[in-house]
Amino acid sequence: MAVLGSGPAGFYTAYKVMQGIDNAKVDMYEYLPVPFGLVRYGVAPDHPEVKNCQHKFTEVASAPGFTFIGNINVGQDVSLKSLTDHYDAIVFAYGTSKDRKLKIPGEDQMNGIYSARDFVGWYNGLPEFSRLAPQLDLGDTAVVIGQGNVALDVARILLKDVNSLRSTDITDQALATLAKSKVKRVRVVGRRGPMQVSFTIKEVRELMKLPSVAFEPINRQLIPSNIPSLPRTAKRLTKLLMEGSTNQYTHVEKKWALNFLLSPVRFLSASSTTRSQLRSIEFARTKLIGSDPFDSAAQVEVTTDHQHISTPLAFRSIGYQSEALPGMSELGIHFDTKRGIITNDYYGRLLSLTHGAHIEEPLPGMYCAGWVKRGPAGVIANTMEDSFATAEAIIADWKDRAPFLGGGDGWDTLKMEIAAKGAHTVSWKDWLRIDAAEKARGKAVGKEREKFTNPHDMLNVLK
Repeated sequence: MAVLGSGPAGFYTAYKVMQGIDNAKVDMYEYLPVPFGLVRYGVAPDHPEVKNCQHKFTEVASAPGFTFIGNINVGQDVSLKSLTDHYDAIVFAYGTSKDRKLKIPGEDQMNGIYSARDFVGWYNGLPEFSRLAPQLDLGDTAVVIGQGNVALDVARILLKDVNSLRSTDITDQALATLAKSKVKRVRVVGRRGPMQVSFTIKEVRELMKLPSVAFEPINRQLIPSNIPSLPRTAKRLTKLLMEGSTNQYTHVEKKWALNFLLSPVRFLSASSTTRSQLRSIEFARTKLIGSDPFDSAAQVEVTTDHQHISTPLAFRSIGYQSEALPGMSELGIHFDTKRGIITNDYYGRLLSLTHGAHIEEPLPGMYCAGWVKRGPAGVIANTMEDSFATAEAIIADWKDRAPFLGGGDGWDTLKMEIAAKGAHTVSWKDWLRIDAAEKARGKAVGKEREKFTNPHDMLNVLK
């Protein structure tokens, strides 16, 4: 079985399949020279406990029958067609590669507007964003558009005492930039109300407890009067929002707010020159509609009232999105570009749409897991459950003797084809050398690790 992607979805699927099928062989392909995907590059540096799943992934990678192939670009170094010729099954578990855009005027024409995905990748050392260089010293206000967990991660990193991050695996480059930051106030803006937010209790509680940071009280009219009768999770979240932070709003310099019922209309610049600096954001006020405005699924409609928020710094945080891999359509794989997922039967079996909108039988031996299967939502525990479901579908199909791909020797044969193209692949033993080098770099400066942010530097460790 080939697994494309070495994040939680890939590892959890591999783990379950290797448990459920005797003598299963799994080859895991990764675009970067290093494994762990979202765990390494998406989890906030001040949340090391969330990264503990790496220990389980390391166990999986050390098992007989598992091969890690890093630094390989599927679609360029090896085609999907070649993979289908050498495996019984392929699992697409490569996650997301871009973020959703607001699609409003000024979004791509001004300095000071960043994707939350880019920002998170930058401070976590993702090579793709190592040169982002966010300008955090242009003013005291930042606006985050979106009210999910990633939005709160961005707010927390902007407001947190930089000294509390120095022992984490955040990059030195990010530490230096954050140390010069002038941001004192962060507004986290959403289109709907407090009863429709998508962040978790854990994330907002952590922000409420930040030392020397206060939360701006929210409008009580946006909260239902019958808090005790709400469902347990909604009740806990609502009480937390109403109680606010432990610091008094007027007694501290740093503040944050949740601004509700605002829909971004356009970004406004300081001048009309090309790539001018962001000056403010224009929002349209919205209002909740329907019989119950406090329902978690309640929608909004845009009003004619507008509001401007002055800021030189904005972060777009309205979700991530997967993209199709080269060669998918030639194999009959349908990628839903609107939803950003591979069309599947919800258990992870890929479905073709070769005759218009008619869904045919599952594509033999083709599966998906994680965000490319169900969309970018939930935490790592949700991805684990989702990946186990895919693995169970694979196991059931194998035991039921359902059709699979043609089979073959997998990497044992493909490595010669790929080596002939000059690709420098990275094995699990190679990764352990890179891992040791990063930890040594970190130890020298009092950190858990100092990540390499350039693939060339990672590969130089192996020379």
